[in-house]
Amino acid sequence: MLNVSDPSSSHRVTDPVHGVDRHSGFCTGSGPAEPGFSVGTLAAMTIRHPQPPVTVRTFVQRFSATRRGARLARLLASHQFTVWGVPRGTDLFDAATLVVAELTSNAVLHGRVPGRDFELVLAYDDTGGTVRIEVSDTHPSRPVSLARTASDPEEERGRGLLLVAALAARWGVRERRGPGKTVWAEFDLVTTAPGGLRDPDGTAG
Repeated sequence: MLNVSDPSSSHRVTDPVHGVDRHSGFCTGSGPAEPGFSVGTLAAMTIRHPQPPVTVRTFVQRFSATRRGARLARLLASHQFTVWGVPRGTDLFDAATLVVAELTSNAVLHGRVPGRDFELVLAYDDTGGTVRIEVSDTHPSRPVSLARTASDPEEERGRGLLLVAALAARWGVRERRGPGKTVWAEFDLVTTAPGGLRDPDGTAG
C-alpha cells in the first residue's frame, strides 16, 4: 500500500516498504531502506565528472566534384575559420582560404571521377597551434611534382601546388581509405610576417 503525504507539504508519494520517495527517488524516513541504499549513494551516482577540454575542432563535408562544389567549399571554409576565431583580412585567414580554393579546384579539375564527390576536412588544434586542411578525391593519379612544373613554364597543371607550398607551413599527399588520395596543408596559428609575429587576431608584435 502507498501512502500519499500531505499535498501542502511536499507532494510526494512514499513506498512504506522501502522508504523510497517514488517521485524524487530519495530515501525517506517512513520505512526501512534496503541495505546500502542511501542518499549519499544516490548523490555519488549523480556526480558529473569534468570532461577534458576539446582542443581539436573539426569540420567535415562532402561536395560535388563541380566548380559550384569547389566554390561552396571555399565559402563554407572561410566562414568556419571566422567561427574558430580567425578574423577576415588576417594573413592566416587569407592564406588558408586561398589554399582551400586551390586544393578544391584541383580536386574538381584533375581529381574528378564521374559520380564521385570530393571531401573537405578542416581541423583547428588549440594545443598544437595549427590549422589543417585536407582535400580528398577518388582519382588514382598523384599531383604533378613541383620540380616538373617549375621547369616547364607552359605547364598549367600543378601551379596551384606551388602556391600551396609557398603559403603553408607544411603540406603533402597521403593515401586515403578507398580509392584516391588526400592532399593536406598545415598552418601555424602564430606566423611570421614582415612586421614581426602576427597572431590569429591580426595583432603584430
